[in-house]
Amino acid sequence: MNKIKLLVDGGCDLPKETLEKYNIGIVGLNISFGEESFIGGLEIDNETFYKRMKEEKELPKTSCPSPDRFIEAYKGEEDVLLLTVSSKLSGTYSSAKLAKDMYDSEFGDKKVEVLDTMSGSIGQGLLAIKASELISNGKSLDEVIEALNDLKEDILFYGTLETLDNAIKGGRINPIAGKIINALNFKAIIQVTEGIVKPIDKARGVNNSLKKILDYIDNNINQPSDRVLAIAHAYCNEKAVKIKESLESKYDFKEIIIAEIGPVMGTYTSEGAILVSIL
Repeated sequence: MNKIKLLVDGGCDLPKETLEKYNIGIVGLNISFGEESFIGGLEIDNETFYKRMKEEKELPKTSCPSPDRFIEAYKGEEDVLLLTVSSKLSGTYSSAKLAKDMYDSEFGDKKVEVLDTMSGSIGQGLLAIKASELISNGKSLDEVIEALNDLKEDILFYGTLETLDNAIKGGRINPIAGKIINALNFKAIIQVTEGIVKPIDKARGVNNSLKKILDYIDNNINQPSDRVLAIAHAYCNEKAVKIKESLESKYDFKEIIIAEIGPVMGTYTSEGAILVSIL
């Protein structure tokens, strides 16, 4: 048993088998359709979520877990490290920190640390994998946190969205830039950097948008043999396979992971989105 319990929140989009492989626990976030609420990934699966989002007139709402849910996750004999989605995209970090303070005040029996990944989805997931490897190599909690803070700067994270409507409605992207791209019927190319989602380019058609992502990666990748490639898709596996085949034909990655974009991130990316991250 590891001496550090590693946790992520429900904004992380790693597959179940990857979470199990790296001994990563997850604290679910809330998804609401009107008055009906679910814990994303636990009480509503991805297929049901995307089908329902297509049928509903209103955008589902996401919300961070209560401090009590975090406190339950913190319990146990081990020290705890929780990696959250960017504090600039969600209130989860603040809720988790409040829960840490409450836990320390009530119990104070071990170290509990909360780290803002300044990322999300698979970018957040790749940091969690690095954390797991460091823990397995016997690093202390402080050493793991120091290393992760350095590694944040090294994450490559690009994506393409079929539409920016949900991201604009949910306040996750600059509305002026988003509306211009939508009005011209382009597919947005985005980058997750400095904790926010930025539209950085645009393309017409699926193939051109995927090519743009590949071009950005080609221009910025460094030492791929030491890195993990993660690709996440919003109910469009064929696009993820295209990206995977193109990149693995050029680069020898340490590991390749294909994941689905879950309900938390999928609320804002919409169906058809592709995210690609390398660390």
